[in-house]
Amino acid sequence: MIRTISVLLLLLLLASGTAEAQGPVVKYGKWLLVAGSIGMNYFALRSHNRADDAFNALEARCLANHARCTLSAGGQYTDPEIEGLYQTSLRQDRVARGWLIGGETALAGAAVLFIWELTRPKGRPRNIPFEPEVRSMRGGTGVGLRLAF
Repeated sequence: MIRTISVLLLLLLLASGTAEAQGPVVKYGKWLLVAGSIGMNYFALRSHNRADDAFNALEARCLANHARCTLSAGGQYTDPEIEGLYQTSLRQDRVARGWLIGGETALAGAAVLFIWELTRPKGRPRNIPFEPEVRSMRGGTGVGLRLAF
C-alpha cells in the first residue's frame, strides 16, 4: 500500500517536471494528494480506535479476573480470548501506522506540488480588459490607460 502510494507520487512528480506551473498535473494533483492524505489519516484514526478498544477490553477482563492474564513461558497469554484481544490490538496498530505513513507521504507530496506551483514562472494573463500604463517621457512621466478590444 505505502509502496504503491510512493511510486505514484514519484511518477506524478516526474510527469510534472515538464509541466507548466498551472498544468493539469500540478493544478489538480496537489488537491488529489491533499484529499488522499485526509482520507488516509481518517482510516489511521479508525484503526487506532479499534486497537484502543481491543486493548481496553483486554485490560477490563484482566482487572476483573487476574488469573486470565497469566503469561506462558513463550510470552503469550494462556487465555485464548485475552491473547486474541492482544493480537487484534497489535494488528490494528500496525494497520494504523501504515495509513499514517501513507497519509503523511501524500501530504508531503501535496506540499511539494504547492511549492512547485509557487516557484514556477507564470505568464501574463490574456484576459486583462484594461491596464494602466506608465511611461518615462522627455519632460516627465506619462500616465495612461490601454484598452484591448
